[in-house]
Amino acid sequence: MIIDALPPGIILILGALLIPATSGIVRTIVVTGLPLIVAWLVWQVPDGAAITAPFLDYQLTIVRGEAVGRVFATVFALMSFAGGVFALRQATVLEITAAYVYAGSAIGVAMAGDLITVFVFWEIMAVGSTLVIWAAGTEASYRASMRYAAMHLFGGVVLMVGVIGYVQTTGSVDFVLMTPHDFATWMILIGFLINAGAPPFSAWLPDAYPEASPSGAVFLSAFTTKTAVYVLIQGFAGTEFLIYVGLYMACYGIIYALLENDMRRILAYSIINQVGFMICGIGIGTEMALNGATAHAFTHIVYKALLLMSAGSVLYMTNKRKCTDLGGLFQSMPLTCICGIIGAMAISSFPLTSGFISKSMISQAAADQHLTFAWFMLMAASAGVFLHAGIKFPWFVFFQKDSGLRPPDPPGNMRFSLILFAFLCIALGVYPDPLYAILPYAVDYVPYTVDHVVKMLQLLLFSGLAFFIMLPSMKRTLTISLDIDWFYRKLGTTIAIRLVNNCSQVRDAVENLARGRLNALLAVVSRHHGPESLMARSHTASSMVMWVAVLLAVYLLIYFI
Repeated sequence: MIIDALPPGIILILGALLIPATSGIVRTIVVTGLPLIVAWLVWQVPDGAAITAPFLDYQLTIVRGEAVGRVFATVFALMSFAGGVFALRQATVLEITAAYVYAGSAIGVAMAGDLITVFVFWEIMAVGSTLVIWAAGTEASYRASMRYAAMHLFGGVVLMVGVIGYVQTTGSVDFVLMTPHDFATWMILIGFLINAGAPPFSAWLPDAYPEASPSGAVFLSAFTTKTAVYVLIQGFAGTEFLIYVGLYMACYGIIYALLENDMRRILAYSIINQVGFMICGIGIGTEMALNGATAHAFTHIVYKALLLMSAGSVLYMTNKRKCTDLGGLFQSMPLTCICGIIGAMAISSFPLTSGFISKSMISQAAADQHLTFAWFMLMAASAGVFLHAGIKFPWFVFFQKDSGLRPPDPPGNMRFSLILFAFLCIALGVYPDPLYAILPYAVDYVPYTVDHVVKMLQLLLFSGLAFFIMLPSMKRTLTISLDIDWFYRKLGTTIAIRLVNNCSQVRDAVENLARGRLNALLAVVSRHHGPESLMARSHTASSMVMWVAVLLAVYLLIYFI
């Protein structure tokens, strides 16, 4: 069928390039209709290699149909639709275009069957996401986008080195399950982990995402880290090392989110925390764990986007982003408040919300494998999620003190996206079967058992109690939390400036030395060949005849000897 020859990711990228040429109702149709068409195309791709192409001595699989890729490509297309609607009235044309290129490249990664195609879409994704940040049009967003680009170009170079080494070692470009046992596979793993926000390269995410526009942050929350989760599932499932990376990320995100005053930085650190759950599941590597990681990536994109839509609506209507400047907004923004609370409940795995039916699969997989330490850490991290995203974000933004601000709910397009994703958070929590049906392995798991529901409610109850007991300590002030990014934002800049100054001094010294030697050489040349030198003087004809006779005599003497 001709429809099989249409690569969904490339269709979205090409369609994005048409957006600047449209306006009015036509642009609205393109922005809202294109992701829905792409979502339909994703499910038309047959199993196996659907589109191939020769490249040098290799056969590239540009589009491959398989279960995990379809799940990720579907939620990426869904996110593009909701994000596009949310951005319609307030985002620039550059931002929407870049966001759709970004989304299309993420879908391209999710449906790629070889490492070269993955790498090409990976780099397009870095360019698109950088432009999304830069499109906010502020000095802070420009600087953040440059740091973001530098970090992801570095990650791309690491990945490229790994891919080249892997192809030379194995002679194959196929993207298959591998283990980190040599330099090439470790480089590929590190390249993937950089995009996942894994240590020590976690700080780029809360550094860059909060500087995007209200809609830009929504797009950014969905694609980069989740494509990293996808490639880790496909390439490194069962790698035990990832269990500990994931646990570290889950705890790291909680600690910094609890310290934050900026509402969008709270949610940015929460992304790292939630991706940590997924990476831990990938490290466990069982069918239950991989189903859990896949399902949690799907639900996370929905509820995290909902939270950032809520925060973005507040920022759009008040132009304020710090918790110390907000509060009491439930009085004039009731819809935004309710949707934010639903997102907070979902991220906290509250029963009857989407987070409950996905995150619990990862914890159950750890219990099934008798990974006691991992299970306890995941439970502790779940409690921490409720503290920082489940309570702290809605409490300080919509309740606590009355800031005196009375903005209305955002425009209709933004309200539509809020309601859509709030509905999905509840619908998936109440009826998870459609999501379970598309997971890569058969699901033999029932989330709503009495033991599990009671256990989670107890955990959430005591977490909430702890929050309000420690509320005086939880109140934020106008402080700055130093993260690992300090090393390349401050220390790195200082080192670079001093290095440039020292190199300039060395260059000046070498230049002065060379100039002095050159001047001395020119003086010697001038002394012997200049206007006043012996060689430049005028001589009479008689003296020149005498010198010719002398030279001829010397020549004849030498000749006869």
